[in-house]
Amino acid sequence: MKSGPIELMQGDITEMATDAIVNPSNTSLVLGAGVSGAIAAKGGDAIQIEMSKIGQCPVGDAVVTGAGNLKARYVIHAVGPRMGEGNEDNKLHMATLASLKRAEELKIQSISFPAISTGVFGFPVDRCAAIMLSTALDHFAREENQSLRRIVFCLFTKGDLDVFINTLKWLKPDM
Repeated sequence: MKSGPIELMQGDITEMATDAIVNPSNTSLVLGAGVSGAIAAKGGDAIQIEMSKIGQCPVGDAVVTGAGNLKARYVIHAVGPRMGEGNEDNKLHMATLASLKRAEELKIQSISFPAISTGVFGFPVDRCAAIMLSTALDHFAREENQSLRRIVFCLFTKGDLDVFINTLKWLKPDM
């Protein structure tokens, strides 16, 4: 599904040929399970080596590495919240916003996001969709954002895709 510069699709984010993909990371920047594990498996050791040199990233922020053997040029590692740690909605908004800022700093045109924090971090998919999609829509409404032309939300399951589609229709009923 496409709504202007925002696209929603079901798939494997490691197969995306956008300029950057987003990895839902942890604060210690260690590739683990889920999306991170898939990035490690397909991208190779170079990504973790770069992440280890950076060392840490606080919740709500994002850092950039190369993409190793992936189709993308960059991986933006966004640290989303764990459910129960407090202020989770704002932290997810900040992690999404930080990812978009890193993309603008790189002057790239396209980025692919998964549903940040909805895996082992336990964030509800419906809240994630509302926060991430609202942040993306707001990004395109700002004049200072010049390079990004396309934001893809690449969801692994049909259920997650359906939640994002329904949320986008609710946020942008004119589409």
